[in-house]
Amino acid sequence: QAPLVEAGGGLVQAGGSLRLSCTGSGRAFRGNTIGWFRQVPGKERGFVAASTRSDVKIYYEDSAKDRFTISRENARNTVFLQIDNLKPEDTAVYYCAAVVGDCTRISCRDRRLYTFWGQGTQVTVSS
Repeated sequence: QAPLVEAGGGLVQAGGSLRLSCTGSGRAFRGNTIGWFRQVPGKERGFVAASTRSDVKIYYEDSAKDRFTISRENARNTVFLQIDNLKPEDTAVYYCAAVVGDCTRISCRDRRLYTFWGQGTQVTVSS
């Protein structure tokens, strides 16, 4: 079983919403920070949001604060990323990843810190 599995991507019109999910195995999920990243061809994978294991601190990339919502259901080993008012520039492959333990507002943004990764889910927003 893959450590993390994303779902919920698809083709949606601008202005619509999507709810992505990231479900993890116990080893990859429990006690870990879960983050979301996105990547478009030719660009680096960029940080979107993260939810830490303890205190449930949540961090967002600055441009994601008003339309993205990360939430966590530990009983289901699942983290969600709600994206509202989708824009064509949100088109990307969205990945979830896990950091063993906690990270800070700064370090959560560093993809090199993340140990486990999902396979990604494609989000395409049409104008």
